[in-house]
Amino acid sequence: QAQLTESGGGLAQPGGSLRLSCVGSGFAFSDYAISWARQAPGKGLEWVSGVYNDGYDTYYADSVKGRFIISRDNAKNTVYLQMNNLKVEDSGLYYCAKDLGDGSRLFSDSWGQGTLVTVSS
Repeated sequence: QAQLTESGGGLAQPGGSLRLSCVGSGFAFSDYAISWARQAPGKGLEWVSGVYNDGYDTYYADSVKGRFIISRDNAKNTVYLQMNNLKVEDSGLYYCAKDLGDGSRLFSDSWGQGTLVTVSS
């Protein structure tokens, strides 16, 4: 059974940075794209970014393009989301997901428990 575990969330100031990690197990990690999505309080789930199986193709929502960088290390079964120049509106619970597509949109069947990101001065 696929399992995904996020870490790296916390409190950051506007303009600051955080790096999230997602470790996968129980499935052939390198065979799947991985996506990140987030949910702000009182709002719906928003797809943020995705990375294809080999790590060469990456995708971003317009709201984070130019500020976030997704990468993966298949040897460590880990996907990273480097978040720079954080804004208050980036706050929320961040989930990683095993993606059934290419990572360019949310199409997932397994999710982690989430890691909380709070951006505040």
